[in-house]
Amino acid sequence: MELRQLEHFVAVAEEQHFTRAARRLNIVQSGLSTSVRSLEEELGVELFLRSTRRVDLTAAGRVLLPEALRVLAAVRKARDTVQAVQGLTRGHLAIGMAQALTPFLDLPALLSRFRTAYPGIEIRLCQGAAPTLCDKIRQGRLDVAFVPVYGVEPEGVQTRLFVCEALVLACPPGHPLAGRDGLPLAALAGESFVDFQPDWGNRQLVDHAFADARVDRRVAFEVNDMRTLLDLVSFGLGVALVPERIATVEAGAGGRIALARLAPPEICWEMAVVFAGRDEPVSAAAGAFLDMLPPATGTG
Repeated sequence: MELRQLEHFVAVAEEQHFTRAARRLNIVQSGLSTSVRSLEEELGVELFLRSTRRVDLTAAGRVLLPEALRVLAAVRKARDTVQAVQGLTRGHLAIGMAQALTPFLDLPALLSRFRTAYPGIEIRLCQGAAPTLCDKIRQGRLDVAFVPVYGVEPEGVQTRLFVCEALVLACPPGHPLAGRDGLPLAALAGESFVDFQPDWGNRQLVDHAFADARVDRRVAFEVNDMRTLLDLVSFGLGVALVPERIATVEAGAGGRIALARLAPPEICWEMAVVFAGRDEPVSAAAGAFLDMLPPATGTG
C-alpha cells in the first residue's frame, strides 16, 4: 500500500466522482482508476460502488477513509516538522474560512505578507461551513480556520477568540425601525426575516435569543451566504440580524441598507481561529501565520 494510493482513494471518496477526483489531483483518469483498483486488489475488497453518475463508498471504504485521512495527516505533520528545522524555507499552510470574515480581517493582504516573509511555503485556501472546516482541522487537512462559534466550543480543536461583535438589525432604508436605538426583540415580532439555514451558527444564535425572550419570529427567506442575505434586505424583502461591522459597511456603501441597535443584553456574534494541537498549532507554518494576526477585536 502506497501513500499515493491512499491520496487517490481519499480524493475519489470526497469527490464521489473519478473525473472530478482526477482533475483535483491533476492526473489522467485512467491512471487514477488503475491506482484505486490496485489498492482494492491489495486489500481484497471493493472500496467503491460505481455507477455512471457517481461513486459511493462501500462498508469497507467507509472504514478505510478515516484511517487513510489519519495516515496522510501524520505524514504531513512529519514533513512539516522536518521543514520547521529548516527555518520555514519549505512547507505547506492550509487555511479554511467561513463567511463574514472580510470586515474583520483583510485575509488577501495578510496572505500576501506571509508569502513575502516565507516564499517557500505553499499556501492553500478553502471556504466552507464551520462544522466542515472543524472536521478538516481534526483530520489534519487544514492547519488553521476562521469559523463562527456558538455556544459550546468545537470539540477536538484549539480555539482562540478573534472577534466578538454585537448583532444589529439590518433593514431597508426608510423602514420604520431604521435608526432606532435600544430596540427590544419584541418590536421585531411582526417582521419577515432573512436568515441562514437552521444548522448555521448565526441562525442558531438568533433563534435562541428569540426563544429566550419568548418572542416568535417568521423567517421568510433562508440563504447560504451573506451577500444574498444583504441583497434581499436591501430590496425590502425582509430584515436580518447581522454583526454590526458588516451592517455598518453596507450602510456606508451607497446606503443600501439601514441599521437599528438592539436593547441590552446584546446578542454577541463570535468568530474564532481554530487549529489542532494542545497549546500551539502542530505546523510551524501555522504558528508563524497566527503570529501575524492582529489582536482580537470587539471584546471590550
